[in-house]
Amino acid sequence: MNGPRPTMTFNRLASFGMTLLLTLSAIFTGPAQAEETPTKASAKPIRVLLITSGCCHDYDFQTKLLQLAFEKHDVPVQWTVVNEGGNGTKAKIDFYKDSSWAKDFDVCIHNECFADTTDPDYIRSITKPHHEGLNAVVIHCAMHTYRSADIDNWRQLLGVTSRRHDHRSAYKVNVSKPDHPAMKSFPDGHTIADDELYIIEKVWPYTTVLATSTSEVTGKDHPVIWTNEYGKARVFGTTYGHSNSTFEDKVFLDLIVQGTVWAAGQSN
Repeated sequence: MNGPRPTMTFNRLASFGMTLLLTLSAIFTGPAQAEETPTKASAKPIRVLLITSGCCHDYDFQTKLLQLAFEKHDVPVQWTVVNEGGNGTKAKIDFYKDSSWAKDFDVCIHNECFADTTDPDYIRSITKPHHEGLNAVVIHCAMHTYRSADIDNWRQLLGVTSRRHDHRSAYKVNVSKPDHPAMKSFPDGHTIADDELYIIEKVWPYTTVLATSTSEVTGKDHPVIWTNEYGKARVFGTTYGHSNSTFEDKVFLDLIVQGTVWAAGQSN
């Protein structure tokens, strides 16, 4: 008559043990069906090619500040930095000799300054991959690079034509397209403390001006931030970026990061 009781006690203990095991498992491992929340850090890195060198600027300093800005924004980037051509105004970069130079990148940041390089075949070897879909960010003296060339291919890529600039000064930036993703943290009226105002002779047909500054010499407004469509490529550009203080300006760096993310196709 006492036979069944040990069996019942054993079953209850087994049930209790299984419940405890499952509870401890949930505590230490979490729910079995939980999904990982995606973060910027787990996102696929943007493959960025940075072309930098030439006349008139501290390119090593600017490169470092650019890279730190992306880190601070928690935007993952796979960097390839090409610093070739010396510090003159005329050079042909060996990197472009490989006809497939653009194939491994999502966006190319042009921050170089070679005004007197004029070889049309060399220039086309740069613009052709962009026209076929390599996105671009163009900063400051990229606008005066190849300015002595007869062909317009580079200027069409940039989205603007410029051959000269006003003096260095503190220039206020007047935002005309505040809703663009690249401008989301750029305050209207922000002053770039020490830079050059590039004189824009022509705005090309597929360019959208995002912001302007006013010449202290003529009183004329000139585009200083814009986007462009060049073939299949998205292009983001700014004429600012001359001085080291500009690259220490958080607002400016935020602009470059957001413009690059947009150009790479990671924002609308």
